[in-house]
Amino acid sequence: MAFRKKADLILRHKPDILIVPECEHPDKLLFSVDTPKSTDTLWFGKNQHKGLAIFSYSDYSFKVLDNHNEAFKMIIPIAVTGGKFDFTLFAIWANNPADKDGHYITQVWKAITHYDHLLSDKRIILAGDFNSNTIWDYKKHRLSNHSSVVKQLEDKGIFSTYHSHNNQTQGKEAHPTLFMYRHKDKPYHIDYCFVSKDLLDKVSSVEIGGYDDWIKYSDHVPVVVTFDH
Repeated sequence: MAFRKKADLILRHKPDILIVPECEHPDKLLFSVDTPKSTDTLWFGKNQHKGLAIFSYSDYSFKVLDNHNEAFKMIIPIAVTGGKFDFTLFAIWANNPADKDGHYITQVWKAITHYDHLLSDKRIILAGDFNSNTIWDYKKHRLSNHSSVVKQLEDKGIFSTYHSHNNQTQGKEAHPTLFMYRHKDKPYHIDYCFVSKDLLDKVSSVEIGGYDDWIKYSDHVPVVVTFDH
């Protein structure tokens, strides 16, 4: 939350595209004159203080796909064009408390099942806060748990950049992306960037922000994925 107070910090990394869960509505984003301005912006949500934002700081522009199913509140299929290459982005904040089936990873499972026809091994990116990890697979909703989602994506030729690039195992990640209640002794890896095989081959680095650098600003740390063009 309060992205307006944190934008300068993340923009030092000069992102082409930035996905920000729990972001206030653009009308509330009052930046200093020195803060770089986005070239395109999408925002979704009902709470003006806490939605899902997608920013372009490059030549890339966004268009929500016509077949966007609004039942998946915070999983947005977007055509991204105008940059080095065009691709389909699914911006994700797995959060829908109104769904009694489950409001975290179940939302992702429902969305990728619904959008199965859009998922292929070419030019696909799914990125954001999945609010999930295989360590919670033992809980209910086994059909739609984290491991099920990972396998369903892998069957379509779509893989986690962090796990592939850093040779990590789901559920045993060396780098947390969340420190619950900002406590260093409560680390979890719940934020991901999955990409199709053709883009996975272009990944040059996957960096996870450090606790000491970010904890005074957020309980999450950034996931920064860099592609060779």
